[in-house]
Amino acid sequence: MKTAEKLTKIPPYLFMELRKKINKAKADGIDVISLAIGDPVEATPDSIIDELCATSRDPLNHRYPIDEEKGMLAFRREVAKWYETRYGVTLNPETEILGLIGSKEGCHHFIIARVNPEDIVLMTDPGYPAYRASILLGGGVPYNVPILPQNGYLPVFEDIPPDVAQKATAMFLNYPNNPTGACATMEFLNKLVEFARTYDIAVCYDNPYSEIVFAGQQHISFLMAKGAKDVGIELNSLSKPFNMCGWRLGMACGNPELIAAISKVKENTDSGIFNPIQFAGIKALQKEALFVDKMIDLYGKRRELALKTLKKIGIEFNPPKGTFYLWVPVPKGMTSLEFTNRLFDKTAVVVAAGTAYGQYGEGFVRISLTVPDARLKEAMQRIEKEFKQ
Repeated sequence: MKTAEKLTKIPPYLFMELRKKINKAKADGIDVISLAIGDPVEATPDSIIDELCATSRDPLNHRYPIDEEKGMLAFRREVAKWYETRYGVTLNPETEILGLIGSKEGCHHFIIARVNPEDIVLMTDPGYPAYRASILLGGGVPYNVPILPQNGYLPVFEDIPPDVAQKATAMFLNYPNNPTGACATMEFLNKLVEFARTYDIAVCYDNPYSEIVFAGQQHISFLMAKGAKDVGIELNSLSKPFNMCGWRLGMACGNPELIAAISKVKENTDSGIFNPIQFAGIKALQKEALFVDKMIDLYGKRRELALKTLKKIGIEFNPPKGTFYLWVPVPKGMTSLEFTNRLFDKTAVVVAAGTAYGQYGEGFVRISLTVPDARLKEAMQRIEKEFKQ
């Protein structure tokens, strides 16, 4: 049966392809260590799990979710409190916050809510591949904006051709950045607001790594910039800070018109978020800040181990201070794919080739630190042994 043409424009999803490769190797008896996917292995805190269990036993929570597409008002109020405490940002929980089944859903619904067929949507290169897929599925036209090491992996707005900017209706930004780990500055965010205002571009600032930053790096929200709510929204998620990736709980915050539009998309797409997951999310935001600190300390130690090993094999660089990824330059004389293939074939260690994130990802690979300590240590030992030969 013939399917929609737009699906042919979408490349295979990176992580699904990696999983297939890993599963095949495992089936062949190979001890594969994957450092390619950002999925925390440590357990969700007990208080969050306990809240899910307790509220799941209430028959009222077995019905359609309260407030359906918007998310429980209690959850939205807690998000508002968290933003006020964490960032000094004031949000109206009734009109400026929307509960999401993870921030990835928000990216897709944002496109449907804002973009018309053939509208240009700006996205960074390298960038999270799901943005491109959402743009294409929504009928938009992706336009790659390079982010380069010499610019701190931040886009240079002046380099975007004015005729492109004038035709653009939306832009995806993501800092702390996947895959590079780069973090935004308030100076940059203020420039972003002015750029968006000048060209009437709606900003979708995807911020699920907001809490995963290391010593010396400020926690920053797009909504801290003056006028941010006039031009866009911020997406966030409980997945990364509270190890709740599989729970699928996030939020969109900001411009009330965009929030209302995304809400309209949601009410015609799904029936909302399971109430007990939202109650658990409230518990996470209220009680588990120390857990986040514990995870940052853990990722920091893993980060140092990886950097120390890479230095031993001649790869030395100054990594940005965000996310639980390392954006690693490949050895001289090798392409990203050549390096990833050698790692896989010789050491059974899987990393993500930089080119999976765009043409400007050439020369890099992304390493995830979300694996048990013992497995990371084993992976580093294999890499050191292979490249010291």
